[in-house]
Amino acid sequence: MKEIKGDILILGAGVVGLSLAYRLVERGISKNILIIEKEKNIGSHTSGRNSGVLHSGLYYKPETLKAKVCSKGSKRMREWILSRNLSINDCGKIIVPSSKKDDKMLDTLFERGKKNGCDIEMWTNNKINEFIPNAFSYSGRAIWSPKTAVINPKEVLNQLEKELTEKGVRILKESKINNIDSKNRIFEINNSKKIVYDYLFNTTGLQSDRVSKLFKINHPYVLLPFKGLYWKLKSNSGIKIKCNLYPVPDLNVPFLGVHFTPNTRGDVYIGPTATAAWGRENYNNLENIEPQMAINNLFILGKQYLYNKGGFRRYVHEQAFQSFKPFLIKAAQKLVPGIKAEHIEYSDKVGIRAQLYDLERMSLVDDFLSISDESSTHVLNAISPAFTSSFELADLIINQSSLFSSNE
Repeated sequence: MKEIKGDILILGAGVVGLSLAYRLVERGISKNILIIEKEKNIGSHTSGRNSGVLHSGLYYKPETLKAKVCSKGSKRMREWILSRNLSINDCGKIIVPSSKKDDKMLDTLFERGKKNGCDIEMWTNNKINEFIPNAFSYSGRAIWSPKTAVINPKEVLNQLEKELTEKGVRILKESKINNIDSKNRIFEINNSKKIVYDYLFNTTGLQSDRVSKLFKINHPYVLLPFKGLYWKLKSNSGIKIKCNLYPVPDLNVPFLGVHFTPNTRGDVYIGPTATAAWGRENYNNLENIEPQMAINNLFILGKQYLYNKGGFRRYVHEQAFQSFKPFLIKAAQKLVPGIKAEHIEYSDKVGIRAQLYDLERMSLVDDFLSISDESSTHVLNAISPAFTSSFELADLIINQSSLFSSNE
């Protein structure tokens, strides 16, 4: 059996795994890095299906990991993209309230944004209508975030792969791990190659909690997959959306609500939904359904609803059924009252959010989370804004890992 040695091994070639490799090389920590990817192509799952929005960082509670890395991370990603002439739509973002309660929350968002170092302004109807005449604000106010942009996620991933390959990082695709001996830091891929490593990073996204258990990492977490479907605004709809248009979100749950996002080509997408998925890779209809997982997760979500943990009932009432067109249109009309079902068409854009759940606290985990032992770090909750802040997040993961402390 062929033996392959890597000083540092990264499982998963999504944006977090690729960014980790990139920063490990850039910081001179190691050049002998091996990335294991189970799919034929990088970006087959969450990273490649990302909305592409570079967030400014105004949503997150100050002092959380998200708040610490998002604003700086967004600037780093923007500079990296611009220096390589990759696609970017510097369109900005407008956040509007659709009710009295949301208008009060608008002030909370504004305060958070300022504390997190975001470049934001409070607009009135004149400015809102100048940008998006079709938009509605309950109070005639909105937050304007000029630094919010939209990029092409797959273009970024492909550029990262190219540069990493040039730097000598090896990426083994279509590789599934088995026969794991975490004590001796050995496992096999495809029952044909033996992999030997000194330190391992688990950045497998949708499978990260399961993979961590294979490496004997004990924790009380399980991933709940939520499917995000997008619809597309027809070019002849007569509705012009030239920047991101978002609702004020319910800050008790980690979903931002249905919004309008123009991509780098000028198409406008409406979504995503946030409905429970029937499998971690259940993108289409009956494909990749996991019945037992689905039953277990519905039981967990049922308890969340029963006890209304984190205001979960509002999520169920307002967002859980938006995969059905009438419910999605109703949500979209809160932002653009004139939009109708005939103005949108189905899109093949769909992703799954790997949302971590704490079984002990019975609550959704709303911040980045990783767990380390002496030979590995397992990134269990790399949800939005992970893509936006990927370089900054990679540095944080490295700095908090036992690899970094052992090299001090």
